[in-house]
Amino acid sequence: MTLVVAASNVLVQHPVEAFGLADKLTWGAFSYPLAFLVTDLTNRRFGPKIARRVVLVGFALAVLLSLALATPRIALASGTAFLVGQLLDVSVFARLRRLAWWRAPLVASLAGSAIDTALFFSLAFAGDAEMSTTVGLLGGVADAPLWVNLAAFDFIVKVFGAFVLLAPYAALMRVVRPFETPRPSR
Repeated sequence: MTLVVAASNVLVQHPVEAFGLADKLTWGAFSYPLAFLVTDLTNRRFGPKIARRVVLVGFALAVLLSLALATPRIALASGTAFLVGQLLDVSVFARLRRLAWWRAPLVASLAGSAIDTALFFSLAFAGDAEMSTTVGLLGGVADAPLWVNLAAFDFIVKVFGAFVLLAPYAALMRVVRPFETPRPSR
């Protein structure tokens, strides 16, 4: 978890130069969805209480490591977004865990990604002169600051990642047995 977040904090500082995507996407969008997979598998196996602990430990370690690898603003924005997004993921997953196998990880990841993206990009880049230059939002639908365009494309990649990561989640379901609430003894 810590490595995924720290790597994402470094990668978000590097735009994808290929195919003219430099003002649309950073490499961090591709690594971060793995954090939701880790959280969801932890929640499946150990339940929400332990998943929250993993999130808290991951948060603390990721912020410390990110302070060494990224700017302080990115590290703090990432920590805040990570904490809120992952805790939302844990709560949504716990509520949906008894439904069809794919609903809990998909809906939890989408909800967590939406909050994470909005918080991270606004805290990390809003007001930054370089990141506030105006570009065509989503390729020209409207004009918006660069950071808003990056956030929109980042979220699109995270949505795609949430669907793609259902395959490894499904494959790991056989290995990661579900958490069962202990029943009181009689």
